[in-house]
Amino acid sequence: MWSLETLGRVRLSRHFYMREFLYSEIGNFHQIQNIPDDPDLAIARGRAFCETLLDPLQETFGRIAVRSGYRSAMLNTFGNENGLNCARNAYPLECHIWDRPEVEVAGASIVIPWFADRYEQGRDWRDLAWWLYDHLPFAETWFFPKLCAFNISWRPDPPRRIDSYIAPKGTLVRAGAEPSEAPGQRAARYVDFPPFRGIAYP
Repeated sequence: MWSLETLGRVRLSRHFYMREFLYSEIGNFHQIQNIPDDPDLAIARGRAFCETLLDPLQETFGRIAVRSGYRSAMLNTFGNENGLNCARNAYPLECHIWDRPEVEVAGASIVIPWFADRYEQGRDWRDLAWWLYDHLPFAETWFFPKLCAFNISWRPDPPRRIDSYIAPKGTLVRAGAEPSEAPGQRAARYVDFPPFRGIAYP
């Protein structure tokens, strides 16, 4: 039997603990508990997500801020039905519900402060998008105007899709499609980025 205190203390990776992903403004304000239906499944997927995607980001850019992490199915349904920027539970790109047995996914909405500072000075969000495409095996990303926050998700077989609500809005690259920019063009966009730093796990 999991206790909420025990669940929050679970270390998912070198840099992240489960507690960081359980916080929810929607849950706090509307007094809805954000607790997994299947904690073990949520932990397993959260661990794959953090080790594969978030740890390399934090190693490379410094601290990563989690804006919205895990959502229980009940909390996400409430957010969707009340217009609180939550996709419906059955939406194929919904990544916040980590413990749906039939959908292998885990994701979060994050901000990279290092890039947010440059974005606020006019940096193109696609510079970061193409860096992600060339360095990390993410499944999907969605970019948002505030702070250049973005959803990033892990799946066992990542389709590699990038979408944005920042102009130019729409899909930058579709799953399975060739990128619209050649490798050299993409690399020129992020030539001043910090050197990529991954982590080798035993």
